[in-house]
Amino acid sequence: MSTTVVLGAQWGDEGKGKVTDFFASSADFVVRFQGGNNAGHTIVVGDEKLALSLTPSGVLYPNCIPVIGSGCVIDLGFLKEELEMLNERNVNTEKLAISPNAHVVMPYHKLLDELIEESLGENKIGTTKKGIGPCYADKIQRRGIRVQDLLNQDLFEKKVKANIEETNLTLTKIYNKRPLVAEEIINEFKSYTDMVTNHITDTSLLIDKAIKDGKSILFEGAQGTLLDIDHGTYPFVTSSNTSSGNAAVGSGVGPKNIDRIVGVTKAYISRVGSGPFVTEQKNEIGDYLIEKGAEFGVVTGRRRRCGWLDLISLKYSVRVNSLTELFITKLDVLSGLDELKLCIGYNTENKVITDYPYELTTLESAEPVYETFDGWSDDISSVKNYDDLPANAKTYLKAIEDFIAVPITFISVGPERTENIII
Repeated sequence: MSTTVVLGAQWGDEGKGKVTDFFASSADFVVRFQGGNNAGHTIVVGDEKLALSLTPSGVLYPNCIPVIGSGCVIDLGFLKEELEMLNERNVNTEKLAISPNAHVVMPYHKLLDELIEESLGENKIGTTKKGIGPCYADKIQRRGIRVQDLLNQDLFEKKVKANIEETNLTLTKIYNKRPLVAEEIINEFKSYTDMVTNHITDTSLLIDKAIKDGKSILFEGAQGTLLDIDHGTYPFVTSSNTSSGNAAVGSGVGPKNIDRIVGVTKAYISRVGSGPFVTEQKNEIGDYLIEKGAEFGVVTGRRRRCGWLDLISLKYSVRVNSLTELFITKLDVLSGLDELKLCIGYNTENKVITDYPYELTTLESAEPVYETFDGWSDDISSVKNYDDLPANAKTYLKAIEDFIAVPITFISVGPERTENIII
């Protein structure tokens, strides 16, 4: 591994926490390049489950430097709590590097996120209400507050007061809520200044030097490709670019520096929140996948919607990300099913299409076209070699590989960091 991007090829929740942890064990740097604490990575170490939302998984390895890039948005209060949790587990967090250009999630962002979502009623997006969308909106409107602003108290106070003045108009005139007090927010953020000072680094320069020195860099994404603000199922998406192109932009390196792009996909598919889902199973199959796969959101605790693996959307993820390989997770969840299905087309308006459609209405009305496979009953969680998998499991995997024309190089057969097959 020299420079590797690991990202979700579905709607997030593909098991990227385990995958990034797997790669982080041999990385010198792990760089988070987008999103905020609306994402959750669960890493299983022995009997302990460790859930991280902002801190890159590389923090768990003594010789690895975790980096939060400029494409991220940071809830400093949440980050402080997460770092304290890691310190209590004797994890060294002093090495964390934070980009000065990352934007800060402010209290009014979280308030606005909740009010906007509630106002949408039946048309709600399914946001985590963490303030991510409003923070990115302020960034685009050039009124955002960046990490580096906390190093200049006068500038920080000026920006907060200006933003509060504008935000209060929205709160009082549109939502009939009481106005916020700028001084309360300014005083709260004084407690984060030391944290910012201790971790702020020119991360673009740091990563560039590491690449030139031949270090191993892992770029980790949050959410998944189908939640990308440009390429996902808009408007039921997140507020940042989750696809591989943003690994360069959100970390401050040139795209030619990316060597390898690993897409993570479950052996089935799931999503949290609203939006079209062609292969969703609202039946005993869906219930089976939810219960056996423990399909509940790390951040929200919400029950995920589950269905058969959709090869049309997976082929689309290959295209928009230039995936070089696949890491299949949760293959073990399919053990015990007599019959498996792969979606190989969408039936829409009496014709079958095999390329992902750009129209949301087409996705909402499409019916899946399936290829059916025999299942297997074996417990595969202890399998270490591909050849030892059940024949039907290998047939299923080969069908995925053939359809999307990208090799499967890793297979996860259990939640533990060691329960993997390396091909």
